[in-house]
Amino acid sequence: MWLASPALPVGGFSYSEALEAAVESGHVVNEADAARWLCDQLQLGLARSELAVVAKAFGAWQRGDATHLRELNDWVLATRETRELRAQAEQMGRSLVEWLKNRGVADERVAVLAAFPPAPTWPVAFALAAAQTGAPLREALLSFAFGWAENMVQAALKSVPLGQSAGQRILAALVAAIPAAAEQAERLADSERQAFSPMLAILSSQHETQYSRLFRS
Repeated sequence: MWLASPALPVGGFSYSEALEAAVESGHVVNEADAARWLCDQLQLGLARSELAVVAKAFGAWQRGDATHLRELNDWVLATRETRELRAQAEQMGRSLVEWLKNRGVADERVAVLAAFPPAPTWPVAFALAAAQTGAPLREALLSFAFGWAENMVQAALKSVPLGQSAGQRILAALVAAIPAAAEQAERLADSERQAFSPMLAILSSQHETQYSRLFRS
């Protein structure tokens, strides 16, 4: 639950993952659009990419499989389709490493994570934090997805903009879809994982030069 909190000091609240650009371009103009956009992103993006990485990295941290973890970290970096999406993955990963260091829990795996070049990524770092809790994999995946959902709903409230009640309805729709997304992510083999969201990539590229913006992505 702690790892899913928006108060976790990793900066997730400062990113919209191209939602702000979708608003600017007219793809998302109201509550229904925002709910559809985020549910699609959960199912077509997160479940097949970052969430699937968390699923594999969680087990790899438990086994001490540094080679597989490095491969997963490299995959995340290689599949970020824009500069700002890669910067997000790196910044949030580094920030979680610092949080793990400051917890006062002796764990040599944190040093392994910190040494991944050029930076530890958010899904791989989250998987270690979740593995440290002793929680089951399913709970770790639900935590990761819910933390993402809360941050994205807050981004929608600010950028569309929407009211708090609308935000709660969107969050409810995401919560209903998260268990199936977690199950899908857990089933995926490494060869089935993918990060193919062309519209998201285009909007993220446009966001990098958007004239007026609130978010870093």
